[in-house]
Amino acid sequence: MTTLTFTLTETPPAQRVDMSPLVCQKLEGLTLNEIAAIELQCGKRKLRVDQLFYITGSNTQDIAIAASTDKLDFIGKELNGGSISVQGDAGAYLGMQMKAGTISVIGDVGLYAACEMKNGLIQIEGNAGDFLGGALPGNKQGMKGGTVLVKGNVGQRAGDHMRRGQILIEGNAGDYCGSRMVAGTIAVMGSTGRYLGYAMRRGTLLLWNQPQLSATFNDCGSHTLAFLPMLFASFKSLDSRFADSSVTLNRVRRYGGDMAETGRGEVLVRI
Repeated sequence: MTTLTFTLTETPPAQRVDMSPLVCQKLEGLTLNEIAAIELQCGKRKLRVDQLFYITGSNTQDIAIAASTDKLDFIGKELNGGSISVQGDAGAYLGMQMKAGTISVIGDVGLYAACEMKNGLIQIEGNAGDFLGGALPGNKQGMKGGTVLVKGNVGQRAGDHMRRGQILIEGNAGDYCGSRMVAGTIAVMGSTGRYLGYAMRRGTLLLWNQPQLSATFNDCGSHTLAFLPMLFASFKSLDSRFADSSVTLNRVRRYGGDMAETGRGEVLVRI
């Protein structure tokens, strides 16, 4: 079977489009005619899939969205297996509450990518917006598992309320990275903004560049930590700079905090 491909007929759509019905588990067993008849919310209207996309292929467990734009929201929402490839940019809420499978994006993504994600792999070749791996407004638990790899930069509050899983950022991170973290790992190869680890309770921030830390983080000295080689060995399967042995963190400077909270989080900076 060939990849089930949705190619936009109009670029960009006049209004934002809710793509949440087009995930592998919801399309399984449907014919092309049935898929074409699915209605998508587009602004105030509901439009059939075939009014927005040309549809080719048949494999519902391998989906591609071609000529994608940042008007396409909720791509891969609650994905529970299979793969989705986005050829272009994606809108907000990419991979929201994702449970399993893989999502890859060639371009940039909007706000709240991987928010409340539970498992799986999301790989973003471009940049990501604010609240990557965060919690929805009013909720207290963000990303709960899985891996997010961003090869570009990310916006503010990456990993806000993050509870589990790992976010790997090859570029820079904005202000409040790791804010209110409960647990999990965020690694940033580039620079970080202000208020790093704000109100974090537990969890680990791995940094390749010295950050600007608040007074509520304590300098705990230099350490060689046994878990770091094992952590980086787990990155070997990724198509990323994190898989390169030359970037492995061996000896680090450790900062404990946020002491305004429980103080059990840590910031590890490459020496």
